Amino acid sequence: MKSSFYLSSKEVFLDVVDAKEYVQLDRVSTLYQSLKDSVKKPLKMILLYGKPGTGKSMMLNKLYEDLKSQQKVVMYHTPLVDETEFLKSLARDIYGVRPFDELNFTQFNELSEHYEFDSVPIVLLDEAQLYSTSLMEKIRLISDARKIKFVITLHKTDKEHIIAKEHFQTRIWESLELHNASAAELKIYIQKKLMKNNCFDVANMFDNKNVKRIHKITSGNYRDTNKLLDSLFSLYDWYEENQPTKINYSNISNKFIEMAAIKTGFINA
Repeated sequence: MKSSFYLSSKEVFLDVVDAKEYVQLDRVSTLYQSLKDSVKKPLKMILLYGKPGTGKSMMLNKLYEDLKSQQKVVMYHTPLVDETEFLKSLARDIYGVRPFDELNFTQFNELSEHYEFDSVPIVLLDEAQLYSTSLMEKIRLISDARKIKFVITLHKTDKEHIIAKEHFQTRIWESLELHNASAAELKIYIQKKLMKNNCFDVANMFDNKNVKRIHKITSGNYRDTNKLLDSLFSLYDWYEENQPTKINYSNISNKFIEMAAIKTGFINA
């Protein structure tokens, strides 16, 4: 097995948000279908929440890719925390208007009255916990007018739950929660990602034992798993180049997993 083979496996687990890298797992696929169904309902707002690394951004990105050819949909990966810039971006991306001067909330509402769409435009907001209380209130009011539907993601922490309740408790909305993977799901996730990128031999090196060790280290968190495996395959690449006799090509070594976990700071040396 050549060194470049491990480099190819390492590249599979780069921490990027790309809908092409979306992995079909039964529970995740069911949740995603619920999200797509919710978008079709007469809801003002839809909340997608979970701990960091559970796949919220990936799911939001996939939703954007699936909807963009069917209706007006806009996605903001990076929060627009300035209220004026946020409203100007909405005016530009939804209505095709490029205001050069300040655009306040009243002016935006007046502008929106001049436009009608066959389907209500959808705005996807990632990392919504970074928006100010004032701006979140404006978003709520815009959704109340039913001119724009919002799908937002929030990290699951006590603070952000309070924010959500303050702004949306009495609104017509739906919430969907993402979770970390179980050990069985994590094995499927790892193997499917590798096989999608033609790394079939490496995919077969993962068994229940070494995946359980990975799951214990990362708690099934997808982002942490990607980080750990990126480090793991860097180690394999180095050993393949410098000490190939220490590699067991039949399965992934728990010793190498421990070394990668130390390198990435998941466990102490």
